[in-house]
Amino acid sequence: MTVNLTRIYTKLGDGGETHLGDMSRVSKLHPRVEAYGTIDELNAQIGVALLAEGMPERFKEWLVRVQNDLLDVGADLSVPSAPAAEGADQGEARARLRVTGEYTAWLESACDEVNDKLEPLHSFVIPGGTPAAAQLHVCRTVCRRAERRTIAVEDANPEAVRYLNRLSDLLFILSRAANEAAESLWDPGAHGAGAGS
Repeated sequence: MTVNLTRIYTKLGDGGETHLGDMSRVSKLHPRVEAYGTIDELNAQIGVALLAEGMPERFKEWLVRVQNDLLDVGADLSVPSAPAAEGADQGEARARLRVTGEYTAWLESACDEVNDKLEPLHSFVIPGGTPAAAQLHVCRTVCRRAERRTIAVEDANPEAVRYLNRLSDLLFILSRAANEAAESLWDPGAHGAGAGS
């Protein structure tokens, strides 16, 4: 896949529409645009996470790979799946980048590698802690929103949904590992017990 960006502004979106990957035009409020736009937001948040103090080098390597994979997910979502036109030559159809199960399998391997070393959880984690963990929690919540937006796309690739679901798991696991001893857990009803008074 080759991308050529010569001029950044085109004025084609000034009326509130944009081109999809198949060159069809839709509203910028279309569910498909919302989905890959949220994936772009997630990618930017991961870029911030890479700058966070205390981020382990191993996690940085994984996050850089995730950033590239997220561009693949966005490219997948940008092209509606359409049946071949009647009488069309299949050889003429351009091959489209699609997310496969291999993407998710890699995430699962990373999840297992880190999670096996963590203490079991007995309550929900309160987001925060170290700078790295706090930003990974932000990434996790944006990833969950990206997953919901992708589910809303009528013909979304199911593998893209699975990838985002597993990525949010990895981001959660990495946030726990980055917190070390600074992890705070939810204490149900603590407010009523006079905490902080």
